[in-house]
Amino acid sequence: MLSTLPDGHWRGCTAASRHRLFWIFLTLGLLGMSADVLAHAVAQGDKGYIQEITGINLISFMYLGAKHMVTGYDHLLFLLGVIFFLYRMQHIAIYVSLFALGHSTTMLLGVYFNIGINSYLIDAIIGLSIVYKALDNLGAYQRWFGFQPSTKAATLIFGFCHGFGLASKIIEYDISPDGLIPNLLAFNVGVEIGQLIALAMILIVMSFWRKTDGFFRHAYTANVAMMSAGFLLFGYQLTGYFIA
Repeated sequence: MLSTLPDGHWRGCTAASRHRLFWIFLTLGLLGMSADVLAHAVAQGDKGYIQEITGINLISFMYLGAKHMVTGYDHLLFLLGVIFFLYRMQHIAIYVSLFALGHSTTMLLGVYFNIGINSYLIDAIIGLSIVYKALDNLGAYQRWFGFQPSTKAATLIFGFCHGFGLASKIIEYDISPDGLIPNLLAFNVGVEIGQLIALAMILIVMSFWRKTDGFFRHAYTANVAMMSAGFLLFGYQLTGYFIA
């Protein structure tokens, strides 16, 4: 089970913390002006390559999967939220495995059976998954509703959503049916490799941060920033859905 900080830590947010929040919100707002920053999808060069090749290309699709995950800020933000207050490796392994199981299942089935969800809508839901996890880390559900939702179930369910996001983007690029299944499996392996690489980098940074005296003091700010990024992604994608 994920641990959250005592309420006293949240109430102890100082004026300096509020000043940092201002700059975080300003930075996120500036990022919101750039469609290229928020439009997380397969790069144009990769798109052309995917559409042109036929047959089994395991290494290429493995590379594309790893690249997509490592550069996928939405997936990484959710992953950061999931492991934010996890200290034991066995707990991290459980939650990351649930997330991997979720997005692997819907990505493979979604592409194979051509089950696509509008990219704007599914990315908006992914944005809300980041908001949900940040609020969970802040202990909001216990304070608001008096109970703690299952963090494992939420991780798996949102993993399904992230997988549909991957599937929707892959479907848009019309992969050749020749060698489809091996290529999809290779892409999924690449995604998991990319996830492990990203997770390793996150854990290295978190391990140093947790040793500092300011970790608990700044954890509130970090999760509010994470929540703000999720809302920003949600708003951007929802706007794109209505004007596209």
